[in-house]
Amino acid sequence: MEATTVLAAMHGSIATVGYGLAAIGPAIGIGIVVGKTIEGVARQPELAGRLQVLMWIGIAFTEALAFIGIATGFIFGF
Repeated sequence: MEATTVLAAMHGSIATVGYGLAAIGPAIGIGIVVGKTIEGVARQPELAGRLQVLMWIGIAFTEALAFIGIATGFIFGF
């Protein structure tokens, strides 16, 4: 099979693959944020409420990256 035949057989939107790759970063980021919050609460339980608020703010900012990724897919995909 030649390279041109393989390239001709590939079709569809690359935006789908792009969003899949863009979703990996926020997923790793949320995992780190939650993990570090659990570590912090384990070390200083009296700060649990304050750390939880900061965790939710961090998750919101990290999820913004996923929304930017999906918006970029819609903008450049069509």
